Amino acid sequence: MPELPEVETVKRGLAPTFEGAKIVSVDQNRPDLRFAFPDRFASRLAGQRVAALSRRSKYLLADIDSGDVLVMHLGMSGSFRVENDSVQHAPGDFAHERNKDPKHDHVVFHLETSESATARIIYNDPRRFGFMTLIPRPQMDEHAYFKDLGMEPLGNDLSGETLARLFAGRKSPLKAALLNQKLIAGLGNIYVCEALWRSGLSPERVAGTLTTTSGKPTKKAEELAIHIRETLHDAIRAGGSSLRDHTKADGTLGYFQHSFAVYDREGEACRKKGCKGTIARLVQSNRSTFHCPVCQS
Repeated sequence: MPELPEVETVKRGLAPTFEGAKIVSVDQNRPDLRFAFPDRFASRLAGQRVAALSRRSKYLLADIDSGDVLVMHLGMSGSFRVENDSVQHAPGDFAHERNKDPKHDHVVFHLETSESATARIIYNDPRRFGFMTLIPRPQMDEHAYFKDLGMEPLGNDLSGETLARLFAGRKSPLKAALLNQKLIAGLGNIYVCEALWRSGLSPERVAGTLTTTSGKPTKKAEELAIHIRETLHDAIRAGGSSLRDHTKADGTLGYFQHSFAVYDREGEACRKKGCKGTIARLVQSNRSTFHCPVCQS
């Protein structure tokens, strides 16, 4: 699945075309993706203007003038591309070619942009694990997709004090606690592995050990909060991790993957200066965890 930096990168790529645009019409080329489209999906969007494009956890959110929110999830292989009359294909160099087979173009938004130009935003998804729905804005906070989501990790609200409060008394492994979407929304396997390595923390460490007996954050809790934000921001600047099926909205791939310190590097030397360790892989909750047993404790 795409992680937060990939979704944020796609959002930023779509925003210049999508925000402020009028949705002239929508081609809905099948009745469902992972789930069925809501009733009258295309007709409810036609004629509406996109007031804002945002992200919550791993969801893309387009607020439209009707008061509904178009909620979009990329699933495993979903991607968007932007086309206009002068550019018929997405530019960019590809590390892994994304799917352009029109038989997988399941949704096409025909737009009149804020600059009165015509454009198309096309959603392509070979595996069809993504989905789209419409939710009235007043119902968003209580909707099943969003009501149990934790805090967003990009802003300064994620601090050592926050981690100490969230993890107090928790006996679960630290990595499992960080992946708990009810605590922190949007963190995924790749970037948790990377942030833990930067922080020198073992993924198997008990989460509650980042909180002192008086409920205050340990020094490691403060460092972890900083490194989570830094890791995510570094990945966003690079355009995401660019795993096989995920591309930026302009068609190019990011290259944060070339900076992975631990993820998918089992058996390779640790990149931390002065460390003689070798990256190891273990399985936690049916997911691969990559870490350095020497410098992470």
